[in-house]
Amino acid sequence: MSSPTQLFRDHLNFSALDNDFYKMNMWQCFMHQYPYVEDAEYKLVVRSDVDLRPYREEIEQELENLNGLQFTDAEIQWLSNVPWYTKDFIEWVRMWSYQTRFLTIGEEDGQLSIRARGPLMHINHFEMPVLSTISEVYHRNNHPEKTIDDVDSTLLAKTDWLKSQIDQHKMKNLTFADFGTRRRFSATTQQHMINQFKKLLPGIFTGTSNMYYAKEMGLTPIGTMAHEIFMLSQQIGVQLANSQKHTLECWVKEFRGRLGCALTDVIGMDAFVRDFDLYFAKLFDGLRHDSGDPKMFGDKAIKMYEALNIDPMTKTLVFSDGLNFQQMVSIYRYFEGRIKVSFGIGTYLSCDLADVKPLNIVMKLVHVNGRPVAKISDAPGKNLCEDEQFVDYLKKVYRVTWA
Repeated sequence: MSSPTQLFRDHLNFSALDNDFYKMNMWQCFMHQYPYVEDAEYKLVVRSDVDLRPYREEIEQELENLNGLQFTDAEIQWLSNVPWYTKDFIEWVRMWSYQTRFLTIGEEDGQLSIRARGPLMHINHFEMPVLSTISEVYHRNNHPEKTIDDVDSTLLAKTDWLKSQIDQHKMKNLTFADFGTRRRFSATTQQHMINQFKKLLPGIFTGTSNMYYAKEMGLTPIGTMAHEIFMLSQQIGVQLANSQKHTLECWVKEFRGRLGCALTDVIGMDAFVRDFDLYFAKLFDGLRHDSGDPKMFGDKAIKMYEALNIDPMTKTLVFSDGLNFQQMVSIYRYFEGRIKVSFGIGTYLSCDLADVKPLNIVMKLVHVNGRPVAKISDAPGKNLCEDEQFVDYLKKVYRVTWA
């Protein structure tokens, strides 16, 4: 029987590479394609009905361990092998370190508050360690009895179910990756889960968004862009009506055809489709869904490609919005033969234990150069902005009527 302490590390922030791949990719794009942003601010948002204030001191202590943490020589060497990372970016990464002086931890409106504010190139990387630290501190206080055996009891059952579905429905092209860093039960749980899927589902499990585990296990790191890069474009001097197009153009300039999966829900799918013209549709390999009805999203994407005289079967839709295996199978079967699909699954993989309720927490960009930025999601409750007037203005500019 496993020891109860096996699932929790003594020190949670153990590597600068313990972060998601898309953060690194956006980091290089920030460096080359955007003017220097001296004042950016990210904010913790707690969507769960859980008071995290009792864990504040413990979370602060763990986050303080980030201070001065740098990429090791071995990690720099691994990053240097990524073909699109440039020499000047790698040298920046080599010199960079976490600086917790940019973090402010306190309380706001009866809840734990964490904000990262400072130069964008210095604070971009705080999101994942803040979220994963909160999650692990919360779970080790509330579920110290859990063991590797508890992880395996759910993992093996759902693996067997997925294999049976693949055989029954002959889903030979079904693939998924781990996107579970931010809300993992613990770092050890995520590592064990990735190892298990690597062994049990070869060819179906394709990799992980977590760079540390990708490096350690010889897996493909997976990820392109996130909401913050589109939100950034709202307040850097670009005309607001062109902010989405500006982000897509910057991405194309930076990566020259690589990392061609565009995120669609910063101002909603309908507004995205209006901006995603033939030029972008040909240059990007596909789209990522992160909010709203996934089948409705996919139908709109297919309709868009067909209207542009592009065969949808030459494109890929990546689904990543709170999925489990049952939803993944349903989506795959719905779109089979119509457009290629793949899946990124987070909490269902990294925090799925009996009697454990995962936290629903995010950390998003809220201000750039002292001005508000916003995300208008395709799902109720996922919108994010600290200035309602700016949200109203953004809706007007992009003709958003439903949010």
